[in-house]
Amino acid sequence: MKLTQHDTNEVPRPRFGTAHVWVESPLQLLSAVETHAAGLLGTDIRIIPRHGMPLEATTEAMLRHAPAGVQFEPAARKPPQPKSTAERYVTGDAYSGKIQRALLAGVRAKEIVIIDDGMATLALIKQLISADPTPLVRARTKNSAARTAMGLAAWHRLRQLAREDRLLIVSALYVDLESRQRMADLGIKFAQHKFEWLATQPVAEKFTESTLLIGSAMVADNLIHEQPYLQWIEEIAAEGPVAYFPHRRETPELLAKISTIDQVVLKEHTIPIEMRLRVLRPGQEIRALPSTVIPSLRLLLGPDSRFLYPQAVPDGWWTASTPIELREHLSSSLKV
Repeated sequence: MKLTQHDTNEVPRPRFGTAHVWVESPLQLLSAVETHAAGLLGTDIRIIPRHGMPLEATTEAMLRHAPAGVQFEPAARKPPQPKSTAERYVTGDAYSGKIQRALLAGVRAKEIVIIDDGMATLALIKQLISADPTPLVRARTKNSAARTAMGLAAWHRLRQLAREDRLLIVSALYVDLESRQRMADLGIKFAQHKFEWLATQPVAEKFTESTLLIGSAMVADNLIHEQPYLQWIEEIAAEGPVAYFPHRRETPELLAKISTIDQVVLKEHTIPIEMRLRVLRPGQEIRALPSTVIPSLRLLLGPDSRFLYPQAVPDGWWTASTPIELREHLSSSLKV
């Protein structure tokens, strides 16, 4: 089948049945609810959060307004096994070692669904459609030979599931027509949402600062140097009050330094940024380095997305250990 620009190539909605959903971050939890609300996961979903993840605030926010059929299970240290032939098995992170072990142990679920995890989802699609077998491992970490071998086996397993018409990927982000055609050729089903459920929900928070600055994990991940990042924040704060929204991986030491910058107010990390900054007050603007949240907020803000000012990372900020491919992948979030 040849796709056209107007062919969504999406799976039929609504779908029926039960889905077990393993989530490891607040964004994945939001994606699970959004995908369920779009009719893509079935009648009922059982969300199992990974033990130790900071999901309490997001879960509480979801419980107040979650669509029918959402059930939250107790947190667990390991994902469930995809053994039920009658149910879907859902994850937001195909790079997770826990998920890869579960998939390699055997897949009897009628379908594996990979829900949105932002830019990581786009990286996964690129790797899955590659003609060369590609280990599914995180680019920003050092991987052992054994971990790389497991990532390669996971690549083969997901391609096998695609050939069996049992793999669905869901994302709110733009995937170009050429990549979607390659996905279709391989048997990978693809569906999109535009945060339709979230757009109907009430906005619980209001911020008075003129600049809303989204924190980055790139310093904590040793992708960029700390000093130019702090200097960038100082320059923004010199122009007026700044609300700083920390990334969940930013270290207490770095946040302590940011808190001393004049006119910067640190906000508590609670729910995903997509849920907090989807409405702007007159005169407000959003600043951010390359990240998943940029294309997501463009969708949610609509016409007000013109007040979203993403900052490209200057060459001198990158650490020597950050691969060129990773720099380019992260920077691709700046494209309109």
